Amino acid sequence: MDTLMTTEIWGGNTLSDILTLDFLVTFFGAILSAFLILIAGFIIGGWVRRKLVRLGLRYVHLDDTLFNFLGNIARYVVIAFAGLFVLNTFGIQTTSFVAIIGAAGLAIGLALQGTLSNVAAGVMIIFFRPIKLGDFVAVNGMMGTVKDITLNYTELASVGNVQIIIPNAQVWGNTIENYSIYPTRRAEWVFGVGYAVNLKDAETIIRETILADPRALHDPEPFIQVNNLNASSVDFLVRVWCARGDYFQFQADMKRQVKEALDAGGIDIPFPTHTVLRAD
Repeated sequence: MDTLMTTEIWGGNTLSDILTLDFLVTFFGAILSAFLILIAGFIIGGWVRRKLVRLGLRYVHLDDTLFNFLGNIARYVVIAFAGLFVLNTFGIQTTSFVAIIGAAGLAIGLALQGTLSNVAAGVMIIFFRPIKLGDFVAVNGMMGTVKDITLNYTELASVGNVQIIIPNAQVWGNTIENYSIYPTRRAEWVFGVGYAVNLKDAETIIRETILADPRALHDPEPFIQVNNLNASSVDFLVRVWCARGDYFQFQADMKRQVKEALDAGGIDIPFPTHTVLRAD
């Protein structure tokens, strides 16, 4: 029994030392302190995160995605510091513990290179903001509206409302076409008329039809010129600016309206023909 009581149990303390009132008070006091520090860390971390997120929501010109990311980072940093305080409470040297974490992080990083490349690309996307929530973009051959940007992937909703998930490394490492950045876009059409047609009359009909639409902008100046002489038609290249939100419908509507206007004006719209020679 005497041997058991004098056996070293923890931290240089024997069983007889541990069973003393002073030690028990110190030990359970350390546990209570560690618990309170962790609770405080989670509370403060959550409070800091909410403050940063609300800051992004308060100002329209600030990107919500960026402040969500910063809020999460701040929360984890506060919790990490709380963990270090807990270790110090139990007398554990945090310098050696940090070194162990660093070595483990290096090993994990080498094993997860692909995943970490997505995380690194996600950080670049969030900070430099080549795209943001609500933008209509084309990325890596995919086109859609940006619904979410996380550290690992970017989520798009296609024109047909189909979810598209693209790893961030493929977003940051590819050409991005963002159709939502500038307020206006240039619509473009090619209209072909017959060689026997009066080109001045055809140009007037095309110009008046398109510019009569309220969606057509007169500044910059519309471009309507003969662009090509095909085998069976004279082609007009037409370029007119419009608001970006009107682009798709405006472009589609003008194809029909110009066709109907040319028909009403007696302007011939040729179609390809082939002459077949029969050997008798």
